Amino acid sequence: MSGFGESRSRRFRRHYSVAEAEELIPRVTVWLNELRLVRQTLDRQDERLQELVHDFGDQGGGRVSDWLRNQARLQELMGEFSRRDLQIEDLDRGCIGFPALHGGREVLLSWEEGDERIEFWREADPGMK
Repeated sequence: MSGFGESRSRRFRRHYSVAEAEELIPRVTVWLNELRLVRQTLDRQDERLQELVHDFGDQGGGRVSDWLRNQARLQELMGEFSRRDLQIEDLDRGCIGFPALHGGREVLLSWEEGDERIEFWREADPGMK
């Protein structure tokens, strides 16, 4: 039998060692860069589509198809993080939390784009002690 309350207190399915998280950093960096690029593209497309709707312009065709393709790619990229339980803490800065266990508690190994290594961790749920 597992420890009292152990299974219900776990928020994440996956937990990383520092070495496992650091091994994933090159892939995470690629996903972050593409995620930011797709988000910027969608922001521009959203503005243009809003202008077309406002001006009663053509809302079909290639523009909408491109927008849908970018929405699908955004979902694919978000899925890369979600499937691995990676927490995007700040997309612009490239801050990611890797779930881990420390002293029996769930924590997040904190990494920011540009850092070569993971050097910090924080509580996964600041309200829990």
